[in-house]
Amino acid sequence: MRLQLRSYRWRPVAGLVGTAAALGVVLLLIPGPAVAAESPVNLNTAADFSVLAGSTVTNTGPTTLAQSLGVHPGAAAPGFPPGVVAGETHLADGVALQAEDDLTAAYNDAAGRTPFTSLPAELGGSTLIPGVYRIGAAQLTGELTLDSQNDPAAVFIFQISSTLITASNSDVVFINGASPCNVFWQVTSSATLGTNSDFVGNIMALTSITMNTGATLAGRALARNAAVTLDDNDITTPICAAATTPPATTPATTPATAPATTPATTPATAPATTPAASSSPAGPPVAGPPMGAPPRLPTTGAGLIPALTATGIVLIALGTAILVRYRRRYP
Repeated sequence: MRLQLRSYRWRPVAGLVGTAAALGVVLLLIPGPAVAAESPVNLNTAADFSVLAGSTVTNTGPTTLAQSLGVHPGAAAPGFPPGVVAGETHLADGVALQAEDDLTAAYNDAAGRTPFTSLPAELGGSTLIPGVYRIGAAQLTGELTLDSQNDPAAVFIFQISSTLITASNSDVVFINGASPCNVFWQVTSSATLGTNSDFVGNIMALTSITMNTGATLAGRALARNAAVTLDDNDITTPICAAATTPPATTPATTPATAPATTPATTPATAPATTPAASSSPAGPPVAGPPMGAPPRLPTTGAGLIPALTATGIVLIALGTAILVRYRRRYP
């Protein structure tokens, strides 16, 4: 008779333990919140310059700069003209000094970003997603593809421990909405862009930057300590994502259409159609998940995932305690 009692009492306890343990494991397996996207490097006033150098800027041929040119503490920029500066020229003045100070801060910010992914020296033939990348001496032969994964605000930061050298006719291309505004090349030594190469992003070099004949840059050439050398180049200012998202058009069209049609239809249908019309805006069943779809857990709230994890641990501990107690009482 005692054996029957043990068996009878053990079955519900075993079911309770199994249920608690299973629920605890499920809660522990719920994925945590996604890692926040990388924020762009703030260039501050250095963003107003197409070219910024510490010692001098020299140019050969009809180079065009979409923004300003600055030098500090140097005071020379020979070759303009024939080079054309669409913005202002600041040589050893307070504006150039402030830009150099802001460049130093941006350079240090980019150099200190973590976590990072290490890459081999050769970037050609690679497709990279947003993130922080560290390279020894970087070189680009052929084509480098940057994939923003449909995020126009995606950020790419390259930390280069030595030099950056691109081969002739090499290029950097974007897919899925990436923006050159958010590409930053922090170069611990010097950068050299090959003949007729097409490059993008903000080059921040500790020493110097050289753009060989016909090389183009959608971004900025910013050198902290030494010279920037140009030769028949074209440096353009990329169109940033923030400048291409004006939601001001929606408020403008909404008042124009909504009040005009609402008074016209309301009197015509009278109160008889008002209840029917009020049921049509009940959009949640249409826009919601299809019939039979499982409910989704909330994805917002900083305390959701820790709370679920703690609940899972408590349930597992509770099941284990019950199991130990009953095994001692009914061996």
